[in-house]
Amino acid sequence: MYSSDNMGGYSGRNIPVAPLPNPGEGGPVAPGDAPALPLPDFGEGGPVFGGDTPSIPLPNPGEGGPVAPGPGGNFPVVPLPNPGEGGPVAPGRPGQTIPILPAPNPPCFYCGAGRFGKVRFLNAAFGYRPFRIFINNRFIVNGLGFTSLTPYGRVSNGFQTVTVTGTNGYVYLQKSIPFKADDSVTIAVINSASGLDLLQISDTSCARPASMSCFRACNLAYYSNPVDILLGDGRVIYSDVRFKEVTSFKRIRPGDYQIDISETNLRPEPRMADIETLDGGVTVFELPQALVSTFVTIRPNATYTLYIFSRDTSPDALQTMIVEDR
Repeated sequence: MYSSDNMGGYSGRNIPVAPLPNPGEGGPVAPGDAPALPLPDFGEGGPVFGGDTPSIPLPNPGEGGPVAPGPGGNFPVVPLPNPGEGGPVAPGRPGQTIPILPAPNPPCFYCGAGRFGKVRFLNAAFGYRPFRIFINNRFIVNGLGFTSLTPYGRVSNGFQTVTVTGTNGYVYLQKSIPFKADDSVTIAVINSASGLDLLQISDTSCARPASMSCFRACNLAYYSNPVDILLGDGRVIYSDVRFKEVTSFKRIRPGDYQIDISETNLRPEPRMADIETLDGGVTVFELPQALVSTFVTIRPNATYTLYIFSRDTSPDALQTMIVEDR
């Protein structure tokens, strides 16, 4: 039978030890009966350095990535976006106008003999990590984050198989997509009832006089109700734009515009006329509450697409991105 008086040959039975902390108050004491600094509560940060110098706390869940490596590397890196916020679109960020200049010789995504079209990929799927995209098992893009848009690449005429995977290789979707020679398209990865789907969007612009431009809207917000696209003075450009709907182009004059996304019972006004800049003779209507607003400077001889995304599962949680193609 062991006795606590002489266990392990230790005979200091009358020397008090430092008490252990109560449950939840910290870790064990250090050698030499000197109490150690308590461990942080869950989510408060990492351990301390040698010498009892506290380190910079690690970010709370969802606030960012790890700290930078190397000597003196206790400075936090730029935080990763929260779920649903997406990464930046090159160049720019969601809610801004993204100018896309034509590439004189776009890269070959999948090119065989004969004529080819052009394709780019857009991630409009809320709630997923970045994707990898393949065409006929040929690797096209890695890490396509939410609201990110690739440049155009060439693709052979005919049906091609597009595969969407996670960065870990998990296959989300495979779909055969028809491509036409001399056409330009955007393929959007979108949410669907079964998970994910692909939506092919023609990027053929409208006929317009010199110095005019073209404007359209595309609702890729899975959780949204039908929405209306309004000018800042309350005139409706498009009404009841539903999920997966791509509106027809309207000619638009150069100038600065406020674009509001709302839910109204109004009809487009004017129905067939060009979208005009505001002037002093325009009657200002009672403005409905906008779900989201954005501003755009229209330049001559360009094509503008207003993309609408879900940023949450609420029908009212929307964000926008305008792409300018020249």
